[in-house]
Amino acid sequence: MSRQLLKSTAVVGLMTLLSRVLGFVRDMVFARVFGAGAATDAFFVAFRIPNFLRRLFAEGAFSQAFVPVLSEYRSQRGEDEVRELVDRVAGTLGLILLLVTVIGVIAAPVLIMIFAPGFIGDAGKYDPAVAMLRLTFPYLLFISLTAFAGSILNTWGRFAVPAVTPVLLNLSLIAAAIWLSPHMANPVMALAVGVFVAGLTQLLFQLPFLWRIGLLPRPRLRRGHEGVRRIMKLMLPALFGSSVAQINLLFDTLIASFLLTGSVSWLYYSDRLVEFPLGVFGIALATVILPSLSRRHAEDDPRRYSQTLDWALRWVVMIGLPAMLALILLAAPILTSLFQYGEFGARDVRQASLSLMAYALGLPAFILIKVQATGFFARQDTATPVRIGIHAMLANMVMNVVLVAPLIWFWSDAPHTGLALATSMSAWLQAWLLNRRLRSAGIYRPGAGWATFVLRVLLAVVAMGLVIYHLDADAATWLGWDVWARIRHLLALVLAGVLSYPLFLLMLGIRPWRLQAA
Repeated sequence: MSRQLLKSTAVVGLMTLLSRVLGFVRDMVFARVFGAGAATDAFFVAFRIPNFLRRLFAEGAFSQAFVPVLSEYRSQRGEDEVRELVDRVAGTLGLILLLVTVIGVIAAPVLIMIFAPGFIGDAGKYDPAVAMLRLTFPYLLFISLTAFAGSILNTWGRFAVPAVTPVLLNLSLIAAAIWLSPHMANPVMALAVGVFVAGLTQLLFQLPFLWRIGLLPRPRLRRGHEGVRRIMKLMLPALFGSSVAQINLLFDTLIASFLLTGSVSWLYYSDRLVEFPLGVFGIALATVILPSLSRRHAEDDPRRYSQTLDWALRWVVMIGLPAMLALILLAAPILTSLFQYGEFGARDVRQASLSLMAYALGLPAFILIKVQATGFFARQDTATPVRIGIHAMLANMVMNVVLVAPLIWFWSDAPHTGLALATSMSAWLQAWLLNRRLRSAGIYRPGAGWATFVLRVLLAVVAMGLVIYHLDADAATWLGWDVWARIRHLLALVLAGVLSYPLFLLMLGIRPWRLQAA
């Protein structure tokens, strides 16, 4: 089973890698064409609002409530009942999302006031943000239905199609930035059009694959359907509990809207870089183990349930720690290589690298949250992560004030760094609380040898860091290189880390392929 889980994780990770690489190309195009200013601040806010809701409805609450119930139906009931569940969920979810979308489009001015109050009174930010939000908000409808389709495919072991679907968003936005923006009065408005087109395209892309497995939904409404009631009951607390990190990011955006112009964009670019390893590995791992854990729970097999969690957590340690150190060491080189062209200048690189390093400190915690929350969701327990999420969110709010306020006075050039650091610190708190609850409830019992395992991984991470640090060049040298020289040297540094780290693991006696899952 561990080999199958690792293979599925690799498939999802590779597909996500393709999407994230295109995402970097997309952001390079954004930086070159639009830079980091009022226009991009407005777009990133207009896109972040439906994107935040998408993570609540789609990858967040809905998937984590739907997959365990669907897995139970698949294991314990007949095909007709499974198809009826899919049809009823499609009808209910579609109606709710349609209503939310209509309300969102109408209430766009109010939403911008709520999520970016610093834009009020600034016509160069507020008016474009409202106009773009009215175009981007329907993305919530399309992409949430896409996630519904993807959840079905994942439950049936078809992981590649949902994982590759986000490529279409990046292609659409790249095309909009390059070819559509020159023909618009406000060029950045083209990106909002690209978001709308991408959402519809992603949904249509997955429908043939659902038809192939005989589960193409026929949306129907029926009050009182048992499966739909259970999913809705599980969703309500999960709407908050599974997305605390995203709520924290929205708080960051709200506060950043009051800071220096460009702060929203600097946080966006640094967050995007942290999302790369989080998506390629963390979300991929959580996606793959959710159906497996749901089956173990349906089969009432707590021993194998715990073994699967233990396997996943060891992989989090092996991947999360080196990724964290690599992002810290390579923050400026990555941003210089990918984004410092056209309108995105050296000051933007410096500012974004500060918040990237602060976000990177929380990367292992972000991944731990994804995996450990799945340990509750697979048991159809969404209440526990909610309680823990509330504590983490309140801690983040307090730390935002504690860290940002002094920086405004004593480090006025980069107060946005405090927002990123507060997010990372609250993520570590949330990860620790989730782990403690899993263990105290007897859901997870750590396997033997954890202390030795962590020590060996830490030694390998430090050794890898020394290799990267020794091979890296100073900031002036990076600035003197052209784009291809920067890319070559960045790839060389990444390759040095990717090759040296597994070698150090082997030298210290860790054989990743021997880790066992139930």
